[in-house]
Amino acid sequence: MSTPGALRQDDPAERDRTGALDPREGIELLLRDLRTSPRGLTEREAARRLTVHGPNTLTRRGGRRWPRELARQFTHPLALLLALAAVLAAVSGAPALAVAIVAVIVLNAMLAFAQEQQAEKAVEALAEFLPEQATVLRDGVRRDVEAVALVPGDVLVIEEGGGISADARLLSGGVEVDLSALTGESEPVFRSADLVDTDGDLLQARDLLFSGTVCTGGQGEATVTATGMRTELGRIAALSQRTRREESPLEAQVKRAARLIAVIAVGVGLAFLPLGLAAGLSVAAAVSFAIGLLVANVPEGLLPTITLALAAGVRDLARRGALVKRLSAVETLGSTTVVCTDKTGTLTENRMRVTAVWTPDGEMALDPPPEPTGLPEAVRVLARAAATCTSAHPEAGHADPTESALLDLADLLGTPCRPGQRDLDRRALYRFDPRIKLMTTADAVDDTVVLHTKGAPEEVLVHAGRLLDRGRERPLTPADRTAAVQAVGALAARGLRVLAVARRVLPPGRLPPVRREDAERDLCLLGVVAMADPPRAEVAHAIGLAHRAGITVHVVTGDNGMTAAAVAGQVGIGHRGSRIVTGTELASLSDERLDTLLARGEEVIFARTSPEAKLRIADALRAEGQTVAMTGDGVNDAPALRSADIGVAMGRSGTDVAREAATMVLTDDNFATIVAAVEAGRRTYDNIRKFIVYIFAHAVPEVVPFLVFALAGGAIPLPLTVMQILAVDLGTDTLPALALGRERGEPGLMDRPPRPRGEKVIQARMLARAWGFLGLISACLVMAGFLLTLGAAGWHPGDPTGPGTALHLAYRQATTVAWLGIVFCQIGTAFAARTDRASLWSVGVLGNRHLLAGIGFSLAFAAVIVYLPWLQGIFGTASLGPAQLAVVLPFPIVVWGADELRRALVRRRHPAAVPEAPAPVPAPAVAPRPAVEETAHHPLPVLLARHGWSEHRLQHALGVSEHAAAEIVAHARRVAAGHGRHGP
Repeated sequence: MSTPGALRQDDPAERDRTGALDPREGIELLLRDLRTSPRGLTEREAARRLTVHGPNTLTRRGGRRWPRELARQFTHPLALLLALAAVLAAVSGAPALAVAIVAVIVLNAMLAFAQEQQAEKAVEALAEFLPEQATVLRDGVRRDVEAVALVPGDVLVIEEGGGISADARLLSGGVEVDLSALTGESEPVFRSADLVDTDGDLLQARDLLFSGTVCTGGQGEATVTATGMRTELGRIAALSQRTRREESPLEAQVKRAARLIAVIAVGVGLAFLPLGLAAGLSVAAAVSFAIGLLVANVPEGLLPTITLALAAGVRDLARRGALVKRLSAVETLGSTTVVCTDKTGTLTENRMRVTAVWTPDGEMALDPPPEPTGLPEAVRVLARAAATCTSAHPEAGHADPTESALLDLADLLGTPCRPGQRDLDRRALYRFDPRIKLMTTADAVDDTVVLHTKGAPEEVLVHAGRLLDRGRERPLTPADRTAAVQAVGALAARGLRVLAVARRVLPPGRLPPVRREDAERDLCLLGVVAMADPPRAEVAHAIGLAHRAGITVHVVTGDNGMTAAAVAGQVGIGHRGSRIVTGTELASLSDERLDTLLARGEEVIFARTSPEAKLRIADALRAEGQTVAMTGDGVNDAPALRSADIGVAMGRSGTDVAREAATMVLTDDNFATIVAAVEAGRRTYDNIRKFIVYIFAHAVPEVVPFLVFALAGGAIPLPLTVMQILAVDLGTDTLPALALGRERGEPGLMDRPPRPRGEKVIQARMLARAWGFLGLISACLVMAGFLLTLGAAGWHPGDPTGPGTALHLAYRQATTVAWLGIVFCQIGTAFAARTDRASLWSVGVLGNRHLLAGIGFSLAFAAVIVYLPWLQGIFGTASLGPAQLAVVLPFPIVVWGADELRRALVRRRHPAAVPEAPAPVPAPAVAPRPAVEETAHHPLPVLLARHGWSEHRLQHALGVSEHAAAEIVAHARRVAAGHGRHGP
C-alpha cells in the first residue's frame, strides 16, 4: 500500500506525467530522489543530466506541415485561374500549352512555398536573439542559464515578472502565479512552500509550479521536478499541437484583390470568346485567345512577393534592434500615429548615479564624489538605509539601475551594504507596489528590527510623522514638510529622479508587522536621494524625426512629473505644448475629459501613473482612431501592450510577461529604435505598392495584343503567343519584383503624415498609373514594334503569316520583337516604380543592386529564349538582327522618361507639404505647470494644503492663481474628510 509522500512508480499515468516521480512527496524524500539539495546541482552534474534527459523543450509535432502548406499554394484563386487555362488548352487540342501552364503553376507554387518558409523561419529565428532565461542555483551561486538547459534537480530562483520554464516544487518563499496557460483562469493563484498538498489534482497543489506559467508577484526557490515533454505543459502539447499561421491584414487585402482579378479575368475571357467567334476566328483560335486573356491577367508572383517583402522588413528591423514577432506588425508600424513611451531606459540611458542628497541639514552635491572622512553622519545614515532597502544582486547580473545606484552610493560614502549579508539580515520584504509607489524591508540591526522604506517623496511624506535631525528623532512639523517639498521640487526641476528614504525602529523583541499598512506608518524621514539618468544622445534626433512624420509622443512614466518634464524638454517632446498629468489626476478624469485632453494636440507627460493607467490611455487613444505604439516592461504592462496596436517591450529590462505580450521587442531599450521601426514599416509598405504597380503594369501590354487580334477578326495576326506570356511571367517578372521589395526609402518618407488606418493597399491612383499610364505606353510601344517589323517585310492587313507562307519568318520575328518589347518595357517600368513621387536621381539610378541583378537575369533569360534554337520552337521566337533589336532598345528610356516627366508635373502642381523639424527644446528651468484644474489635484500642493499652508502662501509659492489656490485647499479638505489623514 502506498502512503502519501511515497513514490508511486506502480502508477503508469503518474510515471508518464512526472517521470516516475511524485512531486508531492515529502520534501526530504523528493530532494533525495532527485539527488539534489537546496544549494542546487553542480555544473558537471547539470551537464550530465542534460545529456540524459535532453533539452527542456517541447517536441513539435505536426512538424511535417509542409505538405499542407505546399498544397495551399495550388488552391489560391490565381493558381486556380491558371489551372482553368490549362484545362481549356488541353480540351482545345493544345497539349504543349497545357503542359507549359501546369509547369508555371508548379514552379510558381514551389517559389511561393520556399518564400513563405523563408519568411516563417525569419520570424522564428528571432527567438535566438532573446533566448528564454532562467535563474538557478548552481554550486550554491545564482546564475542565469538558458531555459532549455534546465534539468530535474536544478533549483530555480522565482521572481516577479519571470516565466517558469519547468515543473517545480517550492522549497522556500511564496509567489503569485498566473496559471492561465494551463487552466484558462486569468486570476493569479498563491503558491507557497508552507502549503503542502499530498493528494488531489496536481494543478491545484499549492506548493507546485508548472512550466509555461508566470510569476506575477513574490519570490521563492523551487527544485525542478520535470522538464520538456514530461511537464504538464508537455503532456497537453502532446495531446494537441495548435499551430496556425496568422494572416496579415495586408495579405487579406491582397487576397481579396486577387479574387477580384480572377473574376475580371474570367469575365473578360468569357465576354470576348463569342466576340472572337463573331469576328470569324476558329474555335481553336477563339479558345487560344481566351486562354491568353486569362494568363495575361494573372499576377502570379503577387502573394509570395508580398510575403517575402514583409519577411525582409522583419530581418531589417532585427538588425536595427527591433524584434518583430509577426509579419503583420511591419505594415502596422508604418501607420503609427502616437507613441506612448516610458522615460527611464527608453528616453534615458538607464544608467543611474546619485548626484545629490538632501537631509534636514540641507542639500549636498555628490558630483564630484566627496571624501568619506568629512561626511555628515545624517548623509551616512541616509545612504545606508537606502542601500538596505534594496533587493538587487549586481554580482549575479540582477540589479535594477536605481537600486544599483543606491548600493554604489553606500560604497562611495564608506558604508557598504553587501547583498549577501543584507539578505541574511532581512526579516521581511514588502516589495515595491506601483500603486502606492513604496518599498519596505524589515532588517535586523543589532538585535533590533528596523523598517526601511523608500519611494515617491509625496507618498513617503504622507506616511511619515517624524524627522531625523542631528542624530535624534523629532516630530515632523509643517515647516519641515515645506522644506522637504521645496527640496524635492528643486531637484526634480533639474531633471533628477528623486526618492525619499525613511525608517522606523521597532521595540526590542518585536517582530515585523504582518500587514503592510502597519509597517508603513509613523515613519521617520531620513532625507531625499536624487539621481541623474542622462537622455540618450540619439533620442532628440529621433523625436524630431517622429514629429516631422506627424507622430505624437506622450510620456507615460511612474517617475516624478517635473523630472519627466525636464527630460522630455531636453529631447524635444512638447514642441506644440505639453502638460503634466499625475496618476491621481488621471484617476479623477472622466473618459470624456481624458478624450478632450488627448485631442488637444499637446504632448502629455503622464507622471506617477500605475501600469493599469497605461491600458486606459491606450484604449482612449485607439477610440480616437489613433494607431498606438505603447512601451512597457512590467508584469502589469501586459494588458496595455496587448491593447495597443504595437506593444513594445524592453529586451534588457523587460519581464518575460511583457515580452510575451508585446508585438515588438527592443534589444537595446532605445526610443530611437521605435522611430527606426516606424520608418522601416513605412518603407516596406511603400515597396509593396511599388511592386504591385510593377506587376499590374505589364498586364496591359500582354492583354492588348489579344484584343487587337480579336477586334481585327484575325486580319492582324496574334502579336503574342500564350507561351511567350508564360515566359514573361516565369522568367522575367519575379526577380525585379522581389528587388523592388528591397528598395531604399524614398526621400520625404518621414516628412508625410501617417496613412489612415483603413487605407487600402491597392488604390485607384495606383491602378491608373499601372494600367492607364505605364501599361498603356508599354502596350503602344509593343504593338508599334510588332507592326513595324511586319510592315518592313512587306506585310499588309489580312496577309497570311502561317507556317509555309513567305511571311512566316517575319511574323515570328515580329512576335519576338513584341515579346522582347514587353521585357524591355518591364525594365523601364521597374526603374519608374522605384519612386512614387520623387525623381529617380534622388534615390540613385544604380542604387538598388538587387534590381540590377534581377534585370541582368531577365536579359540573359530573354537572350536564351530568342537565340537558343530548341527553345525557339517551344516559344515561337526567332533570332533578331541589329535593326530589329534597335527597335526595342529605346523602350526602357521611353517608359521611364514618360513617368519621370509625369512625376515632375505632379511635384510642380502639388508640392509636398514638408513640416519643419522642430528644434530640440532646451531643458526648462521650471517644468511645465499643470493647468488650474490639474494643479488642484496635484499631490504635492495638496500635501502642502493638508498640512496647514494658507491659500495666500500656496499662491505665492507655486505661482498659481488665487482661484487655483482656493481649489487646492478645498480639495485637500475633501480628501481629509473622506479618507482620513495619514500621519500627524
